[in-house]
Amino acid sequence: MMYPYVKYSDGTEVVFSHIMKNENGEEIMHVHFERPTENGFDSVRFELPSCKVLYKDGNYSEKEIEFFKQVVQNSADLFYKYAKEGGLKRLTQPI
Repeated sequence: MMYPYVKYSDGTEVVFSHIMKNENGEEIMHVHFERPTENGFDSVRFELPSCKVLYKDGNYSEKEIEFFKQVVQNSADLFYKYAKEGGLKRLTQPI
């Protein structure tokens, strides 16, 4: 299960997974960044808590990937919190 997190002005969408267990029984999750292009998508996926890049494809620059890594590191607590709650709760009425 993947949950939406944010969409940036360049079209990059960020989604995060449910909490999983790795082979050692530790809780992990994935955070995925994806931007549509003329020929498909630019994509990069990180694993938490290590912030390791699991894969990348397309034309994200190293500067963009480093920014995404900072987002993942700085928001790790929120990703875990929201995953435990079944994703972000959307407002049903404007404030």
